[in-house]
Amino acid sequence: MTTAIHIDDLAHPELNPAQRAALAYGEAQTVDFTEAAVLAAARDRTGLEDFGPDDFRERLQLLLDEWGTDTGMTALQRSNLFGYLVRYASNRLLIRDFARRHPQALEQPVRRPLIVAGLPRSGTTHLLNLLAADRRFRSLPLWESYEPLPLPGEPVTDDSSDPRYQRCAAQWEGMQQTTPLLAAMHPMNPDHIHEELELMGPDFASYNFEWLSPSPRWRDHYYTHDQGPHYRYMRDVLKLLQWRKGPDRWVLKCPQHLEQLPVLREVFPDATIVITHRDPVAVIQSAVTMIAYGQRMNRQRIDLPALVDYWSDRVEHLLRACVRDRPQQPEARTIDVPFHEFMADDMAMVEKIYARAGTDLDIQAREDMQAFIVDHPRGKEGRIRYRLQEDFGVDPAALRERFGFYFERFDVRPEVR
Repeated sequence: MTTAIHIDDLAHPELNPAQRAALAYGEAQTVDFTEAAVLAAARDRTGLEDFGPDDFRERLQLLLDEWGTDTGMTALQRSNLFGYLVRYASNRLLIRDFARRHPQALEQPVRRPLIVAGLPRSGTTHLLNLLAADRRFRSLPLWESYEPLPLPGEPVTDDSSDPRYQRCAAQWEGMQQTTPLLAAMHPMNPDHIHEELELMGPDFASYNFEWLSPSPRWRDHYYTHDQGPHYRYMRDVLKLLQWRKGPDRWVLKCPQHLEQLPVLREVFPDATIVITHRDPVAVIQSAVTMIAYGQRMNRQRIDLPALVDYWSDRVEHLLRACVRDRPQQPEARTIDVPFHEFMADDMAMVEKIYARAGTDLDIQAREDMQAFIVDHPRGKEGRIRYRLQEDFGVDPAALRERFGFYFERFDVRPEVR
């Protein structure tokens, strides 16, 4: 029987010994939150020097300025964010070096990818991992998304013995100590199939930084700049990865695509785009609960109303862009996936997706997907009880009113009452 879990200390966390120890460790760290320090650490880590075009420096500096002046974050979070930036800068060096040594890899197309777009917490992760069970597709496990290319001199096995995999596994083990309920909301184990948005990280781009720490200045910069160059950068990294190891047909996923459909279609013109649709109130309820839970390690004080306000605005921006741009997408290469239909019969929905993509759902793929479903039952790690009214003081019906434009356009059923 699935265990129901209610997190009743979101606003005022009661920390366990592992959490207190991690926060104390963070206090003992000294971080030079500067561009020079980030890039120097990346050079030292890789032994490489060529970062390529310098346009990324403006975006890196914006993040450093915003996060560096945030007095509300914990010292542990400050250290973690520095590590993120060093990893992205290191990956940029490695990607640049690999492309220089293997220019032929960039000549291969990314052909007919299957790309899932949809709000976070709308079934996109389950759908991505289910589709990725089809071994004919290339997908991006978390460990590879974090370190797409190996460090110079390291052995490359592309399995659990790979140093990149082991570093990711160690990170997940640490997360399970400091945020043990995360597994019930969004597992981050090394084999978990992840978002290709990580591959924009080395270009210091994407909305992903908003999930790491409150970043309204970054959001505003993102809104006002063309994301096409960063999507092309990500596509080129996919080319390098598929050249290293096939197959060469990708299954991908990211919620950001909802507000970037024209760019996504321009960069991947023959993609089949799969758009999931769910009650945005349920999405917000789930997202802010997960973020608030993580903030016990990241923030000096957890501001629940501010979280609801920020992510309600963010979800509305994603959905208004989707409503605006969805009609321009070719019906032959686009399919809408109502959440209630997908949850009722996920394999029936997969059949519809494959039919739209012109792909045969063969016996092997069916067996592999059924095996994934058996191995990953809903609520395997426990089921979180989300309570928007009780935990955040927000009336679901009142919040839902701002999304009337979305309910009018798509087959979405209210979930949270």
